[in-house]
Amino acid sequence: MPPRTGILLVVSGPSGSGKTTLCRRLAADKAAHYSISCTTRQPRPGEIADQDYHFLSQDAFEARVAAGDFLEHALVHGNHYGTLRSEVLGHLGAGTDVVMDIDVQGAAHVRSCTDPEIQRARVDLFVMPPSDAELLARLTGRGTDSEATIALRMANAIEEMRHWPSYTYRLLSATPEEDYARFKALLTAERLRVSRLAKNPAQDDCPTQTP
Repeated sequence: MPPRTGILLVVSGPSGSGKTTLCRRLAADKAAHYSISCTTRQPRPGEIADQDYHFLSQDAFEARVAAGDFLEHALVHGNHYGTLRSEVLGHLGAGTDVVMDIDVQGAAHVRSCTDPEIQRARVDLFVMPPSDAELLARLTGRGTDSEATIALRMANAIEEMRHWPSYTYRLLSATPEEDYARFKALLTAERLRVSRLAKNPAQDDCPTQTP
């Protein structure tokens, strides 16, 4: 059987939608490589450097932008975020699926990327919260952000949700277990697509059947 090329699953959604939990659970189940993003923001309580994010100074981030190290990068909530090419391309080439948890700006950058390997591998999903009220409850329930930060995230979330029609798929959030079951089903379906299979030149397009 011909080898399968890796899938690049780009996942977006507002803060509190549950997208990060879905992506990290997929990686914990060893179903995909989780692409760790870089950011210039300060770590939140409990976050671990190089496990949750690659935490960079402003100068270090800008230096990596100038060096062309990022597949995508954007300014979000007043801080810079970006995905290193090294977190994605090597895994795709080895046939490993990669899941990216990025905002709508980053997803647009990946969508417009001219690298044929990225375009062949890419599929994108927007995780939509069930309602604005539920989203606000989730953001407030974290207990890690100030009222001003929550208000900013809520305003940004409303703006982000306007972009869901740009995505291939939309997942309307329900319970964590329902969300994860549908999330895994999407990845399974993408793995079955014929276009995901690398063509083996040694194989005939139409194999001869033996009588």
